Amino acid sequence: MSIRWGFLGAGSIATKALRPAVSAAKNATLHAVASRDVARSQSLEPTKVHTSYEDLLSDPDVDAIYISLANDQHCQWSIKALNAGKHVLCEKPIAMNANEARSMADAAKANDRLLVEAVWTRWHPRFIRMVELVRSGAIGEINSIDSSFTFPGSLEGNYRLIPEMGGGSLFDVGPYPLHAFSALTNGDLTMVVNSVERNTAPTGVDMTTRIDATINSSIAAHALTSFERDEEQQLLVTGSLATIENVGNDAFTSLRNPSILKVGESIEEFAPVDPYQLMVENFGSRIVGEPSWILPMNETIRVMEILDEIAATKGGPVAQ
Repeated sequence: MSIRWGFLGAGSIATKALRPAVSAAKNATLHAVASRDVARSQSLEPTKVHTSYEDLLSDPDVDAIYISLANDQHCQWSIKALNAGKHVLCEKPIAMNANEARSMADAAKANDRLLVEAVWTRWHPRFIRMVELVRSGAIGEINSIDSSFTFPGSLEGNYRLIPEMGGGSLFDVGPYPLHAFSALTNGDLTMVVNSVERNTAPTGVDMTTRIDATINSSIAAHALTSFERDEEQQLLVTGSLATIENVGNDAFTSLRNPSILKVGESIEEFAPVDPYQLMVENFGSRIVGEPSWILPMNETIRVMEILDEIAATKGGPVAQ
């Protein structure tokens, strides 16, 4: 069965990532798109273009909805889509806070529909291999996890500068390291935030956030997110027996390129892959009851709880 997708939003991620993924997926077609820009919707070449989000949700030929709207619209439109009987793949962060995420999960359960946060890195074979190595005990007990996701952003006129719309570097790229923390601890993530440092834009959003925390009482965890630093992506796991390191500046965004994992002194190479495609295919397979893996909602909610805690923690400026 081919899952017929409808896109709410036709921005850069929908255009550059999800549209190619749906095209390449073995079990997906793009049936409909609705966005504020009809021409942009048409550029994705769906079977049908709707002039309103409501019309798309009412389309009986749409099985699943991909939501790539601004963060403050994720909860509202996910619940509307679920209530309309559609399965939902929603961009990260799934909501503005954990309470919204719980409401979305309740709507999915009430309507017997699938709701998944589109943390596409979780489907990358290199990331899956990291998790396998940790869970197998190959590197011993985890002592520390160091992560960073930074880039210099030109954000003039972008919702990422507006607090009320869920802007800021923590919400934009923070879900990647936090989901890594969750995956590497088998989805059983207890995290104590020890300190937070942040630089704030005049609009009130965080341009840079640094977090020092303790995971499950024993693991030192560090995360750095930023819109104002040179591009850097790091994910380094240090164990009692060995370390695991993502080689290259693509720890969270390896897309259609070869990738490398360093395990102790050994190198493991991974062929180019599209994790978005793997995400779409697994999502579709789950809908029809075929074997698949999807990101569990309990992990998504736990990450949102931690994002809430970090956002509410006061802290001084980021030390250079």
